[in-house]
Amino acid sequence: MASEDTPLLVSDAELAHEALYNRFSASRKRVIVALVSCSAILPMFASGSFIPSIPQIAADLNSTGPVVSFAVSLSICGAALGSMVFATYAGFYGRRPMYLYGLPLLCLGSIGVGTAKTIPQLMIFRFFQAFGTSGGLAVGGGVIGDIYKLTERGTAMGIFFAASLFGNAISPIVGGWGAKYSSWRNVQLGLFFVGLFVFIGMLFLLPETSHPGTLGMDKLEESESTAVAERKFKWVWLNPFSCLWLLRGPNLLCLTVAAATVLYTDYGKCHSLLVPIAYTLGARYNITNEAIIGACFFPMGLGNLIGAPLAGMLSDRIVIKWRKRRGGDWVPEDRLRGALFGGATLVPLSIVFCGLITHFVPGPLGLSLNLFCFFLNGLGVDLVLGPCFAYLVDVVHSQSSQILAASTGVRSLLLSIAISGILPSINHFGVLVTDTAVGIIAWGGFILLWLTVKYGDKMRAWVDVGYSTIETT
Repeated sequence: MASEDTPLLVSDAELAHEALYNRFSASRKRVIVALVSCSAILPMFASGSFIPSIPQIAADLNSTGPVVSFAVSLSICGAALGSMVFATYAGFYGRRPMYLYGLPLLCLGSIGVGTAKTIPQLMIFRFFQAFGTSGGLAVGGGVIGDIYKLTERGTAMGIFFAASLFGNAISPIVGGWGAKYSSWRNVQLGLFFVGLFVFIGMLFLLPETSHPGTLGMDKLEESESTAVAERKFKWVWLNPFSCLWLLRGPNLLCLTVAAATVLYTDYGKCHSLLVPIAYTLGARYNITNEAIIGACFFPMGLGNLIGAPLAGMLSDRIVIKWRKRRGGDWVPEDRLRGALFGGATLVPLSIVFCGLITHFVPGPLGLSLNLFCFFLNGLGVDLVLGPCFAYLVDVVHSQSSQILAASTGVRSLLLSIAISGILPSINHFGVLVTDTAVGIIAWGGFILLWLTVKYGDKMRAWVDVGYSTIETT
């Protein structure tokens, strides 16, 4: 019987596939991870710096908080569409070009938002801003899958998310302080310079990471028998929504919906705690200073920073442990076992307790307890999402960017609808009822996650979308 000390049985095909991950040195891989992580910070920074400024933006543009908050929903739609566009073309032309074309859109959108004079202008440029940042997670996750093998991927993905979610910790603080002591417009113009800096880094330091011969462009050239010296760029129209067809796999769809319910309690794309924070904690505890409101985001960002690398390391250890138990057989859903605890406890309970504390506990004690729940929520969300994202790359490795984009796109569209009802729900039913309802939704997501762990092999057998094997993951 295999024990945890039994060496894994590795086939020649698996060894040959693992050789693809040795194309870059360890130091070069770290540089690549740093670059794509910086790019993945940008969408969260764009949203996180915007949210604390909503009351000031509403006053400046002669509008209301609920109206301006629709810019958050619109930006989520832009990010959803953009992620599918960039991921689809990343699988054809490569990862590097997507960054070089997407980041200038971010810069353009940031200038537009910072100079907007009307609500329609604000909405349009927020869309472009979000569209330009949208390749950060989907294409970045594909890059991680390109350069790290199965048993290292969870740790690398955790570091990637930890770095990217650093935006959760600092962007609301920057946005809040900038809005208070300068202007929300200057914050947006500052984002232009950050995007320009990341673009320059990508231009000079990011190599193409796609595995040789796997790009659609490579296959097209081979089919046309084009000599290397004669190869020229050729534009090909692709359907960005084709990646959604991957979600006909029941396991992939279940994880997408589960991730949406988790993110409904967190600020990864939208946040039922933090989007209306100026109208919940701010109103309950008499906080009107945008800088202080922004600082309330920090505990969640800290939880993200701790939870992401922890989740990645745990998921890799679980993969190795369960493969040894099975004598070398690989079951992709083993990685998701590390997500069950956070999905069952930390994520739903933190949002429910926030509602209870805000409703019943006044003063500094209530605010402190809320911030502690924010920390637990940030920690729990990453304990769920880290293994889920790594699983998606594992199980459809040849289309890693596409599946991440499809999952992110559908999840974001669901959230863009849900987020628009947060403030009306709070105004009509109150914080306690709203947060309790979100907690119940999060428990529903845990059930989907548990079903995927238990019946994932059967789900994959129902519909084959081109799942990876141990030799190809």
